[in-house]
Amino acid sequence: MQRLKPMDAQFVDAEDEDRRASFAIASIATFEGPAPSYDEFYAAVEDRLPLVPIYRRKLRPVPFRLGPPVWVDDPNFNLRYHLRQTALPAPGGDEQLSNLIARVMAQRLDRDFPLWEYWLVEGLSAGRWALISKVHHCMVDGISGTDLYRVIFDLTPERRTPAVETMDVPAEPTGLALAASAAVDMVARPAKGALALAGALARPRRTVGQAAETARAVAKLATSAWPATGSSLSGPIGRQRRYTWARASLDEVKAIKRELGGTVNDVVLAAISSGFRTLLQSRGEHPEPRMVRSLIPVSLRAPGEANLYDNRLSVVLANLPVHLGDPLDRFAAIRAEMAELKAVREASVGEVLIALGQFTPFPLASLSVRLAYRLPQREIVTVTTNVPGPQQPLYGIGRRLVEIIPYVPIATSLRTGVSIFTYCGQMTFGVTGDYTTTADIEVLGRGIEQGIRELAEAVLRRGAGDTP
Repeated sequence: MQRLKPMDAQFVDAEDEDRRASFAIASIATFEGPAPSYDEFYAAVEDRLPLVPIYRRKLRPVPFRLGPPVWVDDPNFNLRYHLRQTALPAPGGDEQLSNLIARVMAQRLDRDFPLWEYWLVEGLSAGRWALISKVHHCMVDGISGTDLYRVIFDLTPERRTPAVETMDVPAEPTGLALAASAAVDMVARPAKGALALAGALARPRRTVGQAAETARAVAKLATSAWPATGSSLSGPIGRQRRYTWARASLDEVKAIKRELGGTVNDVVLAAISSGFRTLLQSRGEHPEPRMVRSLIPVSLRAPGEANLYDNRLSVVLANLPVHLGDPLDRFAAIRAEMAELKAVREASVGEVLIALGQFTPFPLASLSVRLAYRLPQREIVTVTTNVPGPQQPLYGIGRRLVEIIPYVPIATSLRTGVSIFTYCGQMTFGVTGDYTTTADIEVLGRGIEQGIRELAEAVLRRGAGDTP
């Protein structure tokens, strides 16, 4: 029995409150052909399963919500339930694959089972096949989800020796046992908080410095929390999704960064700003400052913690400069915005809240999350995640993995979300949209690609002396 950490439990509470959303994250891995048979697929995953024990665990709620849900070993675990098989209709191109992922991701994972699915997808063009990996966000974040690829797949076409299964599955705990354990934990939390406070008081200089740093971050976050300028990008959403993706060369993005300064993430956010600007203009709307505020997750993982399957995230809020028409101006604006957020350490607010969550009784913390989801939300317009993936080729069942395309869920009033993933020199932008209100999602995807091209062309002109 393993109790969910506060942040992991928040994703469960949020899904309970937002009936229109599924809080599963996903990726599409496409491989060179031929596609394996279902039996080959099953055997390959079965060989690696002992290395991912959380794949055998399901969620159990605690009676009377005395504590967060717990992971328990599923005594009736059946791998075939989690391994699905399907095929694309002809011609098996990007359109058919994007329609499939949108339908798969619109459906919630059943909490009576471990919260993950793998879909073997046949019928891709050029003789390729794909694997859709769908995992609930309460299990992993982007970094730990990426590590699962290194566990399930191989570094060479030769398959590794099967892992040895050594786990004995215990009986499920009773409801009484869960309630009793949660009650003990709830009583102990204030004592843990008192010990943490005593430790902080024992280091007054460090504590005062951290408090001042957090205060500056809170002040910055408060200015970011004003309602965003209204647009068609925010509003009620339904249960169904649309999906597309854009592509870019990581070498080209790095070349832009080397010429203009900043970071790869700055280049990426500038391109996404260009995409949203294009989308707004195509809808007849005039892009304005503070119209597209993005929630950007920030990893809190220390080196070597990628294989810890949970969520270790904070967030920052950044205004994407969609009002600027010149690509270099957009880049300069987002670079300055991200540098300021880093300077005031806005992400430290999230770190403090996570720390406080360790000492807050679960019923109170859960109620806070649920109430927050019931309030109108106009501060955040989209979500943007950027996860670095492996840069060495991976292989699945002896076939080379060609491309990885990420998927980020949307909820509340966010009608779009963008996730970025890099693999073997290729950068992909997975774009999620609400089905009813974002029928033009391709405009955003192509606008992101155009944003990269505009920056590359601006860099060339600058190098030729045409741009000051």
